[in-house]
Amino acid sequence: MSDIVNVDYSTKIPNNVNLTEDRQVLRALEGWHPGYIDWWKTMGPNGFQEALVYLRTAVSVDPKGWAKFDYVKMPDYRWGILLAPQEEGRTIPFGQHYGKLAWQEVPGEYRAMLRRLVVIQGDTEPASVEQQRHLGKTAPSLYDMRNVFQVNVEEGRHLWAMVYVLQKYFGRDGREEAEQLLQRRSGDPDKPRMLGAFNEATPDWLSFHMFTFFTDRDGKMQLESLAQSGFDPLSRTCRFMLTEEAHHMFVGETGIGRTIQRTCEAMKAAGVEEPSDVNKVRDLGVIDLPTMQKKLNLHYSLSLDLFGSEVSTNAANAFNASLKGRFQETKIEDDHKLESSTYPVLKLVDGEIKRVDEPALTAINMRLRDDYTADCQRGLDRWNKIIDRVGVSFRFELPHVAFHRQIGEFKDVKASPTGELVEAATWDKQKDKWLPSKDDGDFIQSLMRQVIEPGKFASWIAPPRVGIDNKPGDFEYVKLAA
Repeated sequence: MSDIVNVDYSTKIPNNVNLTEDRQVLRALEGWHPGYIDWWKTMGPNGFQEALVYLRTAVSVDPKGWAKFDYVKMPDYRWGILLAPQEEGRTIPFGQHYGKLAWQEVPGEYRAMLRRLVVIQGDTEPASVEQQRHLGKTAPSLYDMRNVFQVNVEEGRHLWAMVYVLQKYFGRDGREEAEQLLQRRSGDPDKPRMLGAFNEATPDWLSFHMFTFFTDRDGKMQLESLAQSGFDPLSRTCRFMLTEEAHHMFVGETGIGRTIQRTCEAMKAAGVEEPSDVNKVRDLGVIDLPTMQKKLNLHYSLSLDLFGSEVSTNAANAFNASLKGRFQETKIEDDHKLESSTYPVLKLVDGEIKRVDEPALTAINMRLRDDYTADCQRGLDRWNKIIDRVGVSFRFELPHVAFHRQIGEFKDVKASPTGELVEAATWDKQKDKWLPSKDDGDFIQSLMRQVIEPGKFASWIAPPRVGIDNKPGDFEYVKLAA
């Protein structure tokens, strides 16, 4: 057991999958490595490739003590291939192969479907690194700068995780897909990333924190579903990725929480009672709460689109084939085959939004999205507690699922954040109240000033309660190259 848990650092590619005895895959990965480093240097954090960053590296996959911290230059980071320990006798927890032994090789009839699932997941990982590559230049502190770089190197490692699965189990097709993952670029008009939210710009730190809260949480839901997979190597790699993904959501939730806290404290100190008095609040050098709500509306609605259509035969097929399950599948009390059960889905019926019972099998995406919404709401509840504690009267709310949608049941309608269907003219008149305007973006941008003195923070964000790895407040998380 211990050899599975501990990571072998003797090869160029750290791993716990015994690569030294898998020469063909090792050669394929070593052949892919230079292209990856080239991608990292051109599309990774811009201007910080020589900085020494206090990063954590996985040394085992035991959640209790899996990481060590040290200074490293990002291009020298030891990206590795790390799978959660194999469970002896693991059985498939859902779908038509329910109860059978999990597969160690790709079942021939599901090869194409499985490859597509792996490629889509793999494509999101480098995309977010590309979206975030300029953020170091406006980091509000060394603590925050280190956090974005940690998120970036781990997204890079998640790319390695998916590329390993492609190289080992999908032969030439897999090698070609692995190359393509380095060719696409976030927001590129000719070769964009595969999913819409991953082609959006991340222009400022509020966007980054919203992205890591909302979009990485979609990542968590997708990884949780793939962690149930009957294909055991995919299940194991996703289970370990979830350990790392948790930190990304922590960065988002606490980043927004600290922004809220700073705003509320500044309002209190200046005697500004009314959150809607946007200009007065902005004059204090902080981000007003209504603008944060607009950013929230934007990122939540973009992230909902990542779940695909509410009713989906693709999702049903992947579930039926025992390739991609539901969130925490083993805790659900049903037959895990969904042959006759139903699930309520919000649909547009005769110009009204109504709940309609659909076969649970085709409503898999809807169920996962509902689990996601509940998970997001718990974060909002914690943000609202921060506002309550300081004594400002304002509440963050998730917009209605019909609001600002590009995919699924509501893509062709205009709806307000409360879910009222509105005319196009009303939408055009109101949309700057509901979504960030150019002026909002310009204002946030005006606050984005790099702060690199250890222990100091930009005017718009509060310091964290505790440091990373329990380091003191003035710890030098990033040593910038001279």
